[in-house]
Amino acid sequence: MAKQREIGKAGWGHTAVAGIVGFIYFFPVFWIILTAFKTRTDALEIPPKLFFTPTLDNFRAVFFRSSITSDETAATNFILYFFNSIFIAGTAVLLAMLIGTLAAYAFSRHPLKGNDTYLFIILTTRMMPPIVVIIPIFLMFRLTGLAGSYWGILLLYTAFNIPFSIWLVKSFFDELNPEIEDAARMDGSTDWRVFFGICLPQIYAGLAATFVFGMILTWNEFLFALLLTGVETRTVPVAMARTLGGSVGVDYGLLAAIVTLFLIPICIVTFLLQNQLLRGVTFGTVKK
Repeated sequence: MAKQREIGKAGWGHTAVAGIVGFIYFFPVFWIILTAFKTRTDALEIPPKLFFTPTLDNFRAVFFRSSITSDETAATNFILYFFNSIFIAGTAVLLAMLIGTLAAYAFSRHPLKGNDTYLFIILTTRMMPPIVVIIPIFLMFRLTGLAGSYWGILLLYTAFNIPFSIWLVKSFFDELNPEIEDAARMDGSTDWRVFFGICLPQIYAGLAATFVFGMILTWNEFLFALLLTGVETRTVPVAMARTLGGSVGVDYGLLAAIVTLFLIPICIVTFLLQNQLLRGVTFGTVKK
């Protein structure tokens, strides 16, 4: 009985520590969300206000701004920017996963001579900071006419996500038992049927984890989006940066509202895939 009490106290202690650490990490996000509901005066108050009268004016200002010449409101382009972020990030990650999953299966089940060398070369493309390659990519986009187009930024994000997808998905394929696949082939199954019917269903959790991580990386990307997108293909991080400054200073309430809306899609995706994500990040850690 005493031992059980000690275990219970230790469990409560671990929970309390985890709660405190989680609160510390979440507090900046909480403060951003709180600021999104403040007026400009409340957002600039010193000391900061924790209790205030909430307002939705900042969220309205994200999509509608007051006209300079009249009391009417004019639509902003943030609806387009949010669509661009969702479309570009989602499409690029899905294309990268499609190509990366096929390549990962080939590297895992049909290794070539010097397989590790090829994988290392693929990984080196993710080691380089974006600022190192931005000049040749920018010149390439200008010569090919891809600058400012959906195709250009989609191809670029897909190319940069493929190495990440290959390495992550390959680790999940490596954990599968190849004897089951060999047995299926002996029963007459083709390689494609083995791949789609046996292998993929076993790594759904890994695919979900790859999708979430790839989505986060692409969703938050700024440098390429800043230099290689146009007015019609601009994403939210670029539009967010353009709201800073100005003759009247930074509108922190408006900026916080944009950030809050920007967090929602990623939070929804992560919440919907949380079970698969948890299994994905722990895949292969428990040996049976």
